[in-house]
Amino acid sequence: MLFSTKVISASGNLMLNICDPELIGKIIKDGNTKIKINPNYYAERDVDEHEAKNLLTKCNSINMVGEKTISLATSLGIGSEKSIRHIEGVPFLIVFKM
Repeated sequence: MLFSTKVISASGNLMLNICDPELIGKIIKDGNTKIKINPNYYAERDVDEHEAKNLLTKCNSINMVGEKTISLATSLGIGSEKSIRHIEGVPFLIVFKM
């Protein structure tokens, strides 16, 4: 299983953008909320599940989209089911680690 990722390093923090690869290029909408799963933002490189777990655990903030991605994160104790927002049926979650 692959995950599309982009890691951004700023001021000593690591931000991870990660999503299910099949969502790249799609636009999801819910009322006034519109999210484009932009390849420039999410698809710097594809990683396997092992590397995705490593990135999810070491990054300070995580922006994630997709069933497989969010399922993996929550299985690691990252994020909570009640914080997941669904936009056109696609799960979306942002996590900030303190």
